[in-house]
Amino acid sequence: MFVCPEWEACKFSKSVKGKASYTTMMSMGFWSGVALCLHVFTPLVRVLRIVDCDRKPSICFVYGELEQAKEEIKNSLNNIPKNYEPIIEIIDAKLKNRLDSPLHLMAYLLNQYYNYRNPLIHLEQEISLGVIECLDVLFPGELDMQNKIISEELPMYKERESTFGKALAVKVVTWWSNFGVITPHLQRLAMRIISLTTSSSGCERNWSAFEGVSTYKKRNRLDTNLLNNLVFVQFNARLMSTQKKEKDRSNMEVLLASDSTYAQDWIVDGIDDEEEVGDVMGEDGSPRPRSSRIRELYEDDFESEDEEEK
Repeated sequence: MFVCPEWEACKFSKSVKGKASYTTMMSMGFWSGVALCLHVFTPLVRVLRIVDCDRKPSICFVYGELEQAKEEIKNSLNNIPKNYEPIIEIIDAKLKNRLDSPLHLMAYLLNQYYNYRNPLIHLEQEISLGVIECLDVLFPGELDMQNKIISEELPMYKERESTFGKALAVKVVTWWSNFGVITPHLQRLAMRIISLTTSSSGCERNWSAFEGVSTYKKRNRLDTNLLNNLVFVQFNARLMSTQKKEKDRSNMEVLLASDSTYAQDWIVDGIDDEEEVGDVMGEDGSPRPRSSRIRELYEDDFESEDEEEK
């Protein structure tokens, strides 16, 4: 844009802001800063794409990918501590008590992708304490069960005994259901944990269903049981309808798509009218609660009395 002859003929090129923009875009320091941002944020965006899934189980990849992202950031900054330490400190502060819970650590350990790549993770103090605390929460007071998992079944998983050692095991998606039969208690625990998603989108949709059923005018006329029943029916009816539509579509998450065009509506400030109608109106033509993204874009913003309408 700025090296095009049309820019020089444009009236904005002579303005103060135009000259400032030109100076910025032609500055090597600016582009060095952009390159630095890309080095830092590229690994983190990959983690965000994973945790934003609400259909595919992803909890077993969160902690491991965060650790991998931190290593990539260090390598991209030439492993110079003064360059990467401030960034790593921010990441650690944000994930503390959020993405390093005992449940995340247990899921990380039960993911054979990380466990068999780095057998030493069993010796990490944070992982060991997280596993013990997680078992204490999931099996409260059942000391025999906790002891059996920690002292008998986890070592079999760690040492790849019996079916755990099969070469095919690491390539099968349903790994635990197929090869964890020799450790039934650990298998049941693993299946419960690694089947979890990390996105709150499902909760958001449920809240939208409540919002559509419960209004200030209607709320006084609905008792709690009737309200819950209406939300239950509406939410599951919409879920069934969505599943029917997706049978002929790819099961790819929007933010997991390598093609950025899949996420354009998420990036820009508006969407097509057809998409708006499709999201707001149900199959039978009746209005249904909108998603949080459309609600942000189209619900009336608050305007003070002093603001002029544009």
